[in-house]
Amino acid sequence: MAAAVIPTLRDGEVTLRPIRARDAKPLERVLLDNRGWLRQWEATYPGGGSVVDTRASIRNLLAHARNGNALPFIIEVDGELAGQLNVSSITFGSLSSATIGYWVSQSFAGRGVTPTGVALATDYCFSTMRLHRMEICIRPENHPSLRVVEKLGFRYEGLRRRFIHINGDWRDHFSFALVAEEVPHGVLRRWKDGLAPEDAARITPEDRAAAAIPLRLADR
Repeated sequence: MAAAVIPTLRDGEVTLRPIRARDAKPLERVLLDNRGWLRQWEATYPGGGSVVDTRASIRNLLAHARNGNALPFIIEVDGELAGQLNVSSITFGSLSSATIGYWVSQSFAGRGVTPTGVALATDYCFSTMRLHRMEICIRPENHPSLRVVEKLGFRYEGLRRRFIHINGDWRDHFSFALVAEEVPHGVLRRWKDGLAPEDAARITPEDRAAAAIPLRLADR
């Protein structure tokens, strides 16, 4: 698979640009400054702790990009580092899909930065990479992130039990997706025109109730 071309994407004050090795130090500062804000949503390794090693993380992200299955971005607001957005698990052929993950520092929360970044990345994947489906998976407790998919009209698809190891344990996630046919004129334009369906991301009461109860595990 050819290396993924990581573009620079902009809308207003928000820019998605390729992550670089020299971002390690400034990224580390932002992550440490936002430790309390981000820790509860931080991916971890089963059986291990979580250490902020931005150099290793960037090397890993760029390796996935060279393999053609990731687009790792830095989010900037008026040139200031605000967070990260990663398009990962890029698959072509009969599946033609990818997933999106993101975080922003607390100082930029609630300013429309994240939905703008997600819309820019999704539109690029649909229009330029010709992918067919984009997915975002979110912890039930992550209300700011749930607002992102609500604003953009991502469609709710279901509950994934103990899906990703987050903050030291396997956590349930809600899954949301869009396919290219749903947004022929783009996610960003649909959102800014006020045309994103308001109830597309509505989570079923049954799944909300199920997510509130820990999955019963077999006796060990």
